[in-house]
Amino acid sequence: MRFEDLKIGQSYQMKRIFTQDEVMRFADLSFDTNPLHTNLEYAKTSQFGQLIVPGFLTASLFSAIIGTKFPGFGTIYLNQNMSFRKPVFLNQSVTAMVRVKELYPEKHRALLETCCFDENKELLIDGTALVKLP
Repeated sequence: MRFEDLKIGQSYQMKRIFTQDEVMRFADLSFDTNPLHTNLEYAKTSQFGQLIVPGFLTASLFSAIIGTKFPGFGTIYLNQNMSFRKPVFLNQSVTAMVRVKELYPEKHRALLETCCFDENKELLIDGTALVKLP
């Protein structure tokens, strides 16, 4: 997508369900072996009572959308901020959304709203990303 094609309010969504196998592969790649994500017995004793998906694995959906779908190929991430509002559990349906919030034509940059929500529309992650389009 070209910068000129972007409009404030445009959005793209991606739905995903994370499995324990994916969480374990992420732990191996990221070195994030927090037992809240990888050890069921430990996770049962936590405030969540079960394993949770790493926040950055869930947030990786933003990168997938921004770099490949919307705005798409050639988009460069400049900044991302986010707040983790609620945990994501294994086998829970999560929808990530990226929406154009502001446009900066002089530098071909866009400020994007980024959020994840569950099937009940409860907010799981929210934030913004600043990107540069080719």
